[in-house]
Amino acid sequence: MSKSLLPGLIAAGLMILITCLWTFWGVAEMYYEGWGNPFPIPVFYLVPAAICLSLTVLALLWPRLGGWIIVIVGSVFSALILGPRVANGRAPLTALLSWMPVTLLVVLVGTMFIWEGRRRRKIEDVSPRERRWRRGAVALALVAPLLVAAGVSAYYLPIVLARVDDGDRGPRRIDGNGVSLIWAPAGPGWNWKQPFGGYPAWNSLALYGVEPVGLEGKARKPDGSNASEQDMMTTGLCRYLDESGSTLTPEPQNIWRMPTTDEIARSLVLHGQNAGCVWNGEPGRLDCAIKGRPDKETPLWAPDQPPIYYWSGDELDENQAFYVSYNGHVGVQPKSWGNPRHGYRCVRNP
Repeated sequence: MSKSLLPGLIAAGLMILITCLWTFWGVAEMYYEGWGNPFPIPVFYLVPAAICLSLTVLALLWPRLGGWIIVIVGSVFSALILGPRVANGRAPLTALLSWMPVTLLVVLVGTMFIWEGRRRRKIEDVSPRERRWRRGAVALALVAPLLVAAGVSAYYLPIVLARVDDGDRGPRRIDGNGVSLIWAPAGPGWNWKQPFGGYPAWNSLALYGVEPVGLEGKARKPDGSNASEQDMMTTGLCRYLDESGSTLTPEPQNIWRMPTTDEIARSLVLHGQNAGCVWNGEPGRLDCAIKGRPDKETPLWAPDQPPIYYWSGDELDENQAFYVSYNGHVGVQPKSWGNPRHGYRCVRNP
């Protein structure tokens, strides 16, 4: 009997673990990306954890039914996550292994639940010991994610509640750490939201001035290639802002420009003070002088807007460009990438 219980016990333990992993990710991302956005956007980050929790409880109560649903959900999710990466050749072994706990492992767990369901159909009487572990597993499945959520919240909640937002979305001058720049006000020079609900890709910003002037149809150049740093400096959207930074003109004014990665890094703030961050030229965590990480605060950021990354005017290569996150991390994304989290902000000299 102890050996026959093993698949069900392992499946229950792994499914609870997977639920806790998704809870950790969802709650952390809710505070990192979603905080400050209007309801119900922050709640969307908890959907994967809620789905996993529902499947876990279902499989513990009715293992055969729950197991088949888990297999189907896990297979579809694995195909959606791993399929495009394998097809595009962007799936090294480390990337595949990193997704294993929430893709193919889920399929294996579902298979073990199906096995457990068949075992239960064969037994005529359930022992008191088995009844106890079933009740204990259901209780753990419900309590463990709540404990994970409470632990993550205990870390992040004081940080987001202490954010500084003076409400000023006009042009802002930020001095210190070797730079002095005026940052554009809200409007076309700062996080100009597009009809698809997100913000322009690096290519679109760099090719704005290419005829016909505008962002429409500027995902790439006509020959299919990506924009370059030179394009950003000559036909970039920022070049078309008037002196106030609030209106785009038909002809380039050459007053505003895209900031460099180092300029964004050196302008990061925490509680009204410059964070003292310096960029070493490579993707990764910035070295900052101030105790604690920079945060999504004014005057550099708008805490109530979705963008948590700013595009810089720098490119890594012909296909990727740099961005800087509010908490002091430099990364790269394809130049054609545009979504609700990648914003931008033009600058000019005082």
